[in-house]
Amino acid sequence: MSLTTRFAPSPTGPLHLGHAYSALLAHDMARAAGGRFLLRIEDTDTSRARPQWEELIYKDLIWLGLTWEEPVLRQSDQTEVYDAALSTLAARGLIFPCSCRRRDIRAALSAPQEGAPLAPGVYPGTCRHRPMSDRQPGDALRLNMRAAVQSIDMPGFTEGGAKHAGTHRLDPDRMVTEIGDAVLGRIEIETVSYVLASVVDDAAQGITCIIRGEDLYQITFLQVLLQGLLSLPTPAYHHHCLIRDDHGKRLAKRNDARAIAKYRAEGVTPQDIRRMVGL
Repeated sequence: MSLTTRFAPSPTGPLHLGHAYSALLAHDMARAAGGRFLLRIEDTDTSRARPQWEELIYKDLIWLGLTWEEPVLRQSDQTEVYDAALSTLAARGLIFPCSCRRRDIRAALSAPQEGAPLAPGVYPGTCRHRPMSDRQPGDALRLNMRAAVQSIDMPGFTEGGAKHAGTHRLDPDRMVTEIGDAVLGRIEIETVSYVLASVVDDAAQGITCIIRGEDLYQITFLQVLLQGLLSLPTPAYHHHCLIRDDHGKRLAKRNDARAIAKYRAEGVTPQDIRRMVGL
């Protein structure tokens, strides 16, 4: 099987040096192996996604010397596919509607808890008893984690990044206490969460290795579980180090001083960018 990688940015702001590193690494690894490099636009955040940011993504990547296969998959065109995945989980009784707001969750977490202690911020299960027939506008759709881990044999994944290298198998108890009932979508605006959308898309695009920053390492466990629940293949993973600013802080899209477009306008070359990010 040939190596197939992808770069999947959200058009919610300018790409910065961290994006350049991730895109270049995924592109270079695929090309070195004679494989495929794909581009995906993750534009499910309709409140922040903008056409001008998507156009800038293409300009930045072309300037960096990257090429990819057409057509580009855009998540806003995939709503029916994500709905089908949610329906599959619902038919198995693995998701439930949740009306809790953040203040409700904070209040529930401050109350005495039965059973194994939950990690900070893990949803306490307040609405877990609600059937899908009880869903209302405004509800989130959450995965019933305890039911999910009991429904399949725990899958695993291979990690190639230096920090977490090795083979990892999901622990059902830790999935319950450290991840909990994750939000997979919302009813009133027909949106799906990043964790579910990317799982569905990676399978559809035949991605064999996911290359991304180590800040997304923990979410991998949830995505691997979803792959098992939906009978989708599990790719290999490679979580790379993060590009940080002079103070050691992870770069964000609001950090325009590190934007690729700004460097390009100042006369920096693509090879300069490669040297700046350690490639």
